[in-house]
Amino acid sequence: MANALGITQDGLRTALKIKADYREHRPLVLPGDETRMLIPENLMNHNINLKGFEDPLPLAMMASRDPEAPMALAAAARLCPLGGHTKLITGVMQVVGETSKHPLVRECLSFVSEHDFDPITIAEVRRHASRFIVKTREQYTWALRQNLQMLLEGDIAPRQFVSEFFELTEAGNMRNDIREKLVLSLLLSGTVRPSVKFLMLENFDRLAKPVRLAIISGVLKAEPTRHTEIIKEELKFMVAQNIGELGVPGIPALATN
Repeated sequence: MANALGITQDGLRTALKIKADYREHRPLVLPGDETRMLIPENLMNHNINLKGFEDPLPLAMMASRDPEAPMALAAAARLCPLGGHTKLITGVMQVVGETSKHPLVRECLSFVSEHDFDPITIAEVRRHASRFIVKTREQYTWALRQNLQMLLEGDIAPRQFVSEFFELTEAGNMRNDIREKLVLSLLLSGTVRPSVKFLMLENFDRLAKPVRLAIISGVLKAEPTRHTEIIKEELKFMVAQNIGELGVPGIPALATN
């Protein structure tokens, strides 16, 4: 229950956890479901109960500090209807509107503040945010396809491809199942060079834990070919070194097969 200031203990704890996750470069996950990454569409959907994320402090934290503009803007859009309820929340929104690293977030919060949090104005901001999220995701997806084509044609260096692959999937807040399929297809491909695959594994910890587990399982169960056996051995070694961190039954057995 919110107090007279309009905040909750759960919201405060959530905001501090979000801050720690950003510091450690961990993805935000849906409350109560560690297997699903929080994406902008979740924040835009008011039919989803986000529990602690509903509080103004976590939303303000995301709107001001999330590294990706679509996520920050979605958090700001969800925060807007709370403006004007208490002096503290109004002040928090003013601070976010002045300090967010994303110009679009600053503009949107300034716009609704100038219009005294009018519902029509807030609805306009939500429509703008939804269009921006869709357009941005399309741009990142197009860029990923272009980079893959350039990789296959030898027009982009492996390290640059891998670096931009993770930057684009993270910036586009790509769903976990899509990340899993993309990385798995790269690791099992007979046309992608081994150097690219090893660079992907070097960045393996940038993927959410459920994605890593699914990829490991998919590779280790794949039909043996000259392209996959060396990747299997590398993954077995990685699993053996991180069994405690992965903490999933059956993985140790796979690692020693």
